[in-house]
Amino acid sequence: MNRTLRMAEMTLRELLRRRGVLGLLLLVPLVFYLGRHDQPGQAIRFASLGVGFAVSTAALFSAVGGREIEPRLTLSGFRPRHLYLGRMLALLTAGLLISALYAVVVIVDQDVANPQAVALELALTSLVAVPLGLLLGLAVPRDLEGTLLLISVIGAQMVIDPAKDVSKVLPFWSTREIITYAVDGAGSGSLVSGATHAVVVTALLVLASGGVMSVRLRRRTHMQFV
Repeated sequence: MNRTLRMAEMTLRELLRRRGVLGLLLLVPLVFYLGRHDQPGQAIRFASLGVGFAVSTAALFSAVGGREIEPRLTLSGFRPRHLYLGRMLALLTAGLLISALYAVVVIVDQDVANPQAVALELALTSLVAVPLGLLLGLAVPRDLEGTLLLISVIGAQMVIDPAKDVSKVLPFWSTREIITYAVDGAGSGSLVSGATHAVVVTALLVLASGGVMSVRLRRRTHMQFV
């Protein structure tokens, strides 16, 4: 547990060193939100996708930036689970803070039927975004390629009709279901299906990203785990 918390602390310090980039990422959801401000449902959905993009990008940068230090940490006694869970904990904490900030903005600024559902949806978006960004960061050689892939995912999420079955394979499909429920009432959207989708996607992404990280670290034959 101590090693997991130590890894979380190192990840937060690493993120804080990129203050300029983090500041710009924090503005992305606001730009998305203001672009559709006169349409409450669309405005909240775009703000959620902006939060997803910002949190995923931060996780992506963290995963790529940690490649040099992680092998040294494993030699000093850290297990892959310590590295992964510590990074997840730090990123999820940062993501939930961003979600809480934008939940306050939306609830104060928009007239919604269920403010609690808005807060839940933004929190679930961060929950999905963290392992998504980690998986992309582990799968690509540099953060530029990962950012381009992430832009493609967010772009597809924006342009594909959420009512189509194919849209359910996208990671942030839950945003539309929960936001429709929050804005228009229980008869228009589904809180249960949206939340279930977010939890299932998160579990799959955690398994995939955690597995990739574990295999990548254990593949180094010169390392000996104590």
